[in-house]
Amino acid sequence: AYVNRGYAKGVLDKDSLLVNVTAACGPTIYRGGLFPKGYEENAFVCVPEANLVKRNILEFYGDSIAARQAWEGKEFLASTDEGFRPVNLNTGPDGSLYVVDMHRGVIQHQAYLSPYLKKKAIEKQLDTIINAGRILKIKNQLVEPYTVPDIEALKAEQLVALLKHKNGWIRDRAQHHIVYKEEKNVIPQLRLLAKELKDPLGQIHALYTLKGLGALTFDLLVEVAEKGTPEVTSHSLILLEAFALKENVNSIKVLFDVLMKKHDKSIDLYLGSTVGVWMAVSKDTFFPLLKSLIQEYKTNPRMVEAILSGLSESSQTFKLSLQQDRTLIKSDFYEHLEEVVKQEVSNKVNWIFTKTSVREDSRTKGAKLFRQMCSACHGMDGEGIEGLAPPLMHSEFVSKPIERLGLIILHGLEGPVHVNGKLYELGLVMPGLIHNQNISDEDIADIISYVNNAFSAKPQSLSTNEVKVLRSKKPKSGNEYTEQELIDYVNKK
Repeated sequence: AYVNRGYAKGVLDKDSLLVNVTAACGPTIYRGGLFPKGYEENAFVCVPEANLVKRNILEFYGDSIAARQAWEGKEFLASTDEGFRPVNLNTGPDGSLYVVDMHRGVIQHQAYLSPYLKKKAIEKQLDTIINAGRILKIKNQLVEPYTVPDIEALKAEQLVALLKHKNGWIRDRAQHHIVYKEEKNVIPQLRLLAKELKDPLGQIHALYTLKGLGALTFDLLVEVAEKGTPEVTSHSLILLEAFALKENVNSIKVLFDVLMKKHDKSIDLYLGSTVGVWMAVSKDTFFPLLKSLIQEYKTNPRMVEAILSGLSESSQTFKLSLQQDRTLIKSDFYEHLEEVVKQEVSNKVNWIFTKTSVREDSRTKGAKLFRQMCSACHGMDGEGIEGLAPPLMHSEFVSKPIERLGLIILHGLEGPVHVNGKLYELGLVMPGLIHNQNISDEDIADIISYVNNAFSAKPQSLSTNEVKVLRSKKPKSGNEYTEQELIDYVNKK
């Protein structure tokens, strides 16, 4: 594979194959019902930099999902054509898997194009492979593709029948059309389908179609929740939140008690996420049930998240309710709850929910550039993203001294690196901006100003002239700086 940092240690193996995926995109869960046994609900992922499509088999554990490679040393679709660049996948109306192939020789943005890849692209004439995009179709050779129904021409009763089709694409379109056309005359058939225990997928589609028509009833959902599979029950529990009224409290309490006795992780996860809604209606009725869930799953991080995110009351009020139980106070759940309370007390709004309009200076201009060019790996909050990049928050690379930050932004950084005493061996290289003709010295200075102001205790900045001087201070390799080179630079100052 010819990738941007192919020369860096750990990027390619001895056979020049990519060690870790770096541009995964266009994932889809196959729901076509046409492939051989074992393919349904598999996850397919595009890996354009390695010219392949990966197949992962999903394993469901009730409260979590894991994925494993379908075959060792083999991919679902791999090509020796260096222009094959799959970027999106979809299940089609005929049950086939459709692959969008961008078909381009060089996919690295010119702003980050390394001299290594530029040389390889010229040698292999990869830069000449352009404007050749196509859509590929993958089908099962042993069976005929499904005939695509004319949804517009079908009667409402026929559309209800399609909610049981093996192809998810067709089920989705039938559901959409019934709701869009407000086909309320088929409500009785939909209610019957919602009770068909032998067809869980049909049940789920029927429930959401009824919801779209405004025809869901409390009694129907309770019946389906009690008798259905864990998957159907989970959907029913969420839909029941719309009926969180005092007159329904007793019936729901009976239902929840029945479901708790099943000891099914999937059902319990959804009970944990929804019981807070019912506590808002009758806390005395549902608080004991919630405590039972906490007691059983107090060390399960996914269950803890589900329960805390489902609370209708403030975390501070909920904490007071739990303080009488000493066994819970010493649990992982309580520690997690205390962290949520701290966030609530500090009233610190997640940055994704904030929108401010302020006078522009070097820091605000730098913030825009940081969002565009740096946040995808380091996170807008500077806390880093696992598997991609270390944190910037309080990092020694940000402020000690500030010229070092300028060298990293200009020339890039190759790991491993230590940040705040922790070793990061990500096998990735941060490319520098020195070859990006669209980024000026002033832009670099603005990014430095923002990063230092946002993520260090003592705001500092560099002038455009100082940035210009740093352009000439190239690393020994001519590529990116290493941690040791940056340490040596500091020691010389």
